[in-house]
Amino acid sequence: MHGTILEGLVTGFVWENPHAHIYLDLAAENEVERWTIELESPKVLQSLGWNKDTLKKGDRISVTGGRAKNGSLELRAAYIQMPDGRKLLALKPPEN
Repeated sequence: MHGTILEGLVTGFVWENPHAHIYLDLAAENEVERWTIELESPKVLQSLGWNKDTLKKGDRISVTGGRAKNGSLELRAAYIQMPDGRKLLALKPPEN
């Protein structure tokens, strides 16, 4: 599930239920791909160290996760690498 890595510019970060979303622009061959990145709920993200101001428009980030099976430009994030190199989990860890 965590096989796709995207690097791009944040164009939006929406902190809402049931899932927060990142909108990410990637430079592709002669065009820009506009991706939608789905995250956990804000409550889960807060427990992982996120808040509504974690990402800002223009941040360059790397996202690792699972791409939509239908081939659309959508991804379910497992973790995000921030501009300063920190990695933040974007999925609730499995319970033992």
